Amino acid sequence: MDHDETLVDCWERWWWWKKNSVLHWWRRQKTSVSEFPRCLRRYKKHRKITLSALTETDKAKSAIPVVKQRLYTGRGVITSSLANTPCAALGVGGVLEKLNTTLGKSYASDSVNSVLDSYVAQNYDFGTVYAYFRYNWDVYDITINEYKLRIREEDDKEMRRKVLVHDRITRREVAPRRVWDLHANRVVPYWVVDGGPWVWGISHAWVDKKERMDVMTPINGYQWPVPMPKDANLDLIRIEMLNHGVEYAWLDVLCLRQEGGKREDLRLEEWKLDVPTIGWVYCDVNVVCYFNGLGRPQHLTPDYFMSDRCWFRRAWTLQEITNDAIIGGDTRKDIMEKEVQKKFDEELTHLRNMRKWSLAIVLTLQMQTRVSTKPLDKVAGLTYSLYTTSIPIYDPEMSDVDAWEVLMDCMSPESRAEFFFYYPEPGNGNKYWRPSWQQIMTFKHFVPYLSFGPGPVEQTEDTGTDWYEGFCIDSAHVQGLDEGLEGGKPQCGEMVFKNAAGLPCTFKIFADHGYPIPDGSYALIGSYRENTMHYDFSFCVVGWLREDGRFKKLILGNLDLKRLKLFFVELQKQTTNRVGLRTVTVLYGGTASVYGICTEAVKLLTMVYFMCLHVQHILQLELKLVG
Repeated sequence: MDHDETLVDCWERWWWWKKNSVLHWWRRQKTSVSEFPRCLRRYKKHRKITLSALTETDKAKSAIPVVKQRLYTGRGVITSSLANTPCAALGVGGVLEKLNTTLGKSYASDSVNSVLDSYVAQNYDFGTVYAYFRYNWDVYDITINEYKLRIREEDDKEMRRKVLVHDRITRREVAPRRVWDLHANRVVPYWVVDGGPWVWGISHAWVDKKERMDVMTPINGYQWPVPMPKDANLDLIRIEMLNHGVEYAWLDVLCLRQEGGKREDLRLEEWKLDVPTIGWVYCDVNVVCYFNGLGRPQHLTPDYFMSDRCWFRRAWTLQEITNDAIIGGDTRKDIMEKEVQKKFDEELTHLRNMRKWSLAIVLTLQMQTRVSTKPLDKVAGLTYSLYTTSIPIYDPEMSDVDAWEVLMDCMSPESRAEFFFYYPEPGNGNKYWRPSWQQIMTFKHFVPYLSFGPGPVEQTEDTGTDWYEGFCIDSAHVQGLDEGLEGGKPQCGEMVFKNAAGLPCTFKIFADHGYPIPDGSYALIGSYRENTMHYDFSFCVVGWLREDGRFKKLILGNLDLKRLKLFFVELQKQTTNRVGLRTVTVLYGGTASVYGICTEAVKLLTMVYFMCLHVQHILQLELKLVG
């Protein structure tokens, strides 16, 4: 694939992303502006029901510390006892009567018998039937609703089949397979509610194994055990969510098939798609966060932030924070110490700001201090936050090291460039230009990043070749960076090269990391951002440009920016067409021989950076291979 084709692919990817972003935004506006009044009209005729902790769980109101878990009164909801009633026990007539009574409608039996017969014959409970029909029970012909459900079911199956291509998920916007209908208190397929009210996310810190239990519940049809804290209750969590105004929610333990269920083969297959796309649930929606464990009161102690079970330290929660997160488990009592409350507020603010503005490498480094049950989950928990062009499937047999290499191949070109320019040492994994997972987990010296960001590191998928277009000094003598850090102070050396006129140029070069390089001749690659017209050599990758034309990354260096600026201003006065810098298309590949085109450039870009064009030739780079 040539350069032009790659640019076309980039534009197509950008347009696809922009189109989906606009559709996503429009759906939110439609929901917030139009859906709420329509909900009021729809539920106006519905019977008002009160759910209490006493009737739902046999627990007295005084024994429930979370205020919103005590009582809920509203329309369109049913009690757990009614939801658990088998339809076979009610018969078609009984099911129809309950639906009409709850939804304030008067359907005659003749018009719906044919539809309800199949649900009764399969012995669904009333909660499941209610979840399937309540949203569109007010349409003039219920058989049309049934037809639409079947169409949406087939469309959903086809979508999930098509997005899986080999070991990649080809689109980011994959809705969850199931959601929790809080009015019916049942987990239902997403296609049942697709196009309905917005689905909220529920985020929580998993408690220690000795503090939780596996619960078999009719809410998910007893399909798998639900792991949750021993002192929590799903029916109380439901009441709290209803008090927050939630109609549909996604909760991992309920909606994501868990281990130990009836169909372990299905779980493994579903997790390939469902686990990597969990981040979609928390994207631009309201999220209720339980920081002290699912359904538990919000009570944090001073040692909470050091615990491996701290919400802020779990790998999966990195993708679950939003700007409008709602704190679950509120007791309306100021029982946290002031210092704990201060620390909590600081952590929450920091995480929100980081998710909003930070670079891919910053998000990745968060995993150093986070914990997960499986090492692989640290890598998987990053996938959605990094806005990859495609998403790797979840393979529980894959190591975290291998999963990282796959994730790097799926990253956006801009994110990949961050690891090329901001990680200060050569990689010791599959490729020299990017760090391995072991290096990421032990990385200490972060390099200050460019305000405008480096240009993209692109990839040619059919050959596995990675390439970068930027500016290059072919040969410069670097000295004074061979001793490493002393006393934590940056190394300071010199770089000397000759420009196209044969004039020697000397600059100070700094390295604020401990990776030493011996004195010698090296090539330097500078940052280039075409769409912002920024060209920068103050921050560069230093490596070897060998006789066979291959490049090997060694370190990052910072040139003396003040001296560099004066140098280019002086060159502008002396000449208008000869400078020893050139534009270069840098290629990286998974094999020992890769190729690409390097073009020198002629254009005056700023008072500081002055380049010229007169030659074309081939440049090759070498990447380190494992083994």
